[in-house]
Amino acid sequence: MRVYARHSVPANPIDSPITTAHNPLVPSQLPVDDRLLDLLRARGARSVTELAGSLDVGEATVRRSLRRLSRTGRVIRTYGGAVLAGERPFVSAAGMQPGAQAKRDIGRAAASLVPDGATVVLSSGSTVLELAHRLRGRRLTVITNAIDVVTALADEPAIEVVVLGGILLPRRRSLVGHLADLAARDLRADYAFMGVSAIDLAHGFMTEDVGEIQTDRALRGMARECIVLADATKLDRVAPGFMFGFDQVGTLVTDERLRPAMRAALEERGLRVMIASPAETGTGPVGSQRTES
Repeated sequence: MRVYARHSVPANPIDSPITTAHNPLVPSQLPVDDRLLDLLRARGARSVTELAGSLDVGEATVRRSLRRLSRTGRVIRTYGGAVLAGERPFVSAAGMQPGAQAKRDIGRAAASLVPDGATVVLSSGSTVLELAHRLRGRRLTVITNAIDVVTALADEPAIEVVVLGGILLPRRRSLVGHLADLAARDLRADYAFMGVSAIDLAHGFMTEDVGEIQTDRALRGMARECIVLADATKLDRVAPGFMFGFDQVGTLVTDERLRPAMRAALEERGLRVMIASPAETGTGPVGSQRTES
């Protein structure tokens, strides 16, 4: 039998992968929450990416910290970042795009249609992503093919996220193709929230991305009811890819720029139209939600 002696070798701080700055057991290191608060006090509103870089931690760690701090009212979580309570919110580059406020209003209104415990399908698209952000903290099952939706909900302990496989469509940051369609056949949901590129009275609902048509139809086919989220600029337009007709959609959530004549025409086609305003406060599920008159 050979006996190998164990020699104590002092750790070299240069070679060691765990240093004082990274070791959570070092007493001098402040908890992430406290360090994050100090950073927001010193530099004001910051994005999650900026906070993660400054704190030398992962973005998932920052999001968990922000969730804890927001629950105690010490910070306000904003689109893509955070700010101390009482200060001016951080606005991401996406948040400054034309129509961004309308998309946020639609996302907030759509969130009021989702009852706790529901299974929902979320498609790709910036307006549906606004809805995803507003589902944080809820108890839900979310089925999606959208990479950004997965990222937005990945750290939510009460939300089970089911991700469809497939080929990445870079422009839409979505997974499409045979694998996604195949997975959708075995899944069912209460509601499908779909983004669209165009809505036309003669042609129905359309997308700019022809490669996404079949997967969009598969997403819609999983759910008992389909709710389309689209700001008013999408109305009375045509796009290359036909998704489905008015018979496949129960509710349209749009913004207050919708023309009365267009609304009347949509309702004549059997669509329930919900107008989202900055003061939207509806809380009921789809089956009980009243549209504005």
